[in-house]
Parts: sequence; C-alpha cells; structure tokens
Amino acid sequence: MAETVTLKGNTVSLVGPALNVGDPAPEAVVVTKDLEEKRVGGAQGKVQLIITVPSLDTPVCETETKKFNEMVQGLGDKVDVTVVSMDLPFAEKRFCESFNIGNVTVASDFRYRDMEKYGVLIAEGALKGILARAVFIVDADGKVAYKQLVPEITQEPNYDEVMDKLKSMV
Repeated sequence: MAETVTLKGNTVSLVGPALNVGDPAPEAVVVTKDLEEKRVGGAQGKVQLIITVPSLDTPVCETETKKFNEMVQGLGDKVDVTVVSMDLPFAEKRFCESFNIGNVTVASDFRYRDMEKYGVLIAEGALKGILARAVFIVDADGKVAYKQLVPEITQEPNYDEVMDKLKSMV
C-alpha cells in the first residue's frame, strides 16, 4: 500500500510499495551527473545511503545535499552515498560544481523512474512525478536497515538519526 506525505500541510499520495526495515531493497538504476547509469539498492557488499529529494533547485534540497556531503566525508569508501532527484544530469553537474559536492554521488531518476520501487514517487498535486524526501540505509546484504520518509516535504530529514544508524553499521 502506498504511503502519504504532506506538502505545506496538504496530503499527497506516493506511488509504489511502502518499504519497511528488513525488506529487500529493490535494485534501481539512476543516471549520474556524468550520464552514467548507477545501480542502487540490492546487495552490493557495502552499506548504501540512498537519499531522495524533490529538486536540487530548492533551498531545502540544496541544504540537505550539502549537509550530507559534509557529514559523510569521514566515512570514505565504507558507504556508497547517492542523492537522487528528478533533476536532469546537466543541472546536477552544475549543482555539484557550484557547491563542491564530491563525497556523494548525485543522480537522476528521469530515465527509468525506478525510485517508484521505493515508494517515493509523488502521485498527485503540484509536485506530481518527482520524488518525496526520504532516506534509506541498505545493508551490505541488500536489506533495508533504516528508513526515514520525511512527513512534510518542505522539511529537512533528521540528520542525527541517519548518521547514528549509519555509523553503527560501518
């Protein structure tokens, strides 16, 4: 069953299954800022942090991406971090260059819309067709170890909760 979030207090439905901790993390293909396909989810032999945001061109998404870029810096290659939006790779590349984003992979779901498998595609309203704000941690065996679906799209996630869980896993 699909979940809901709010946008400025108005409920909006999401498309796709409601994943829970312990569920297998679906494999999804996204496109990096360099137009290369990247597989996220599934068993990859290392912990994955998958962050979905509506658009890097909004203040909250910009702040969130910059914060995660800084926060994961010390984790090195222990964690594969991907921020996914529906922004085109060209815009993502400009964003990364403008803000020196180098500790996370910024990718787009424009090609396959695979993040629907994570239940985060917005189904209605002004933001229909883009991604809700969510954070998933996938363990090395491909299971969802943590999920945070931010209830109000205009708010930032709980960074401390994410980082505490992540650090406990690496």
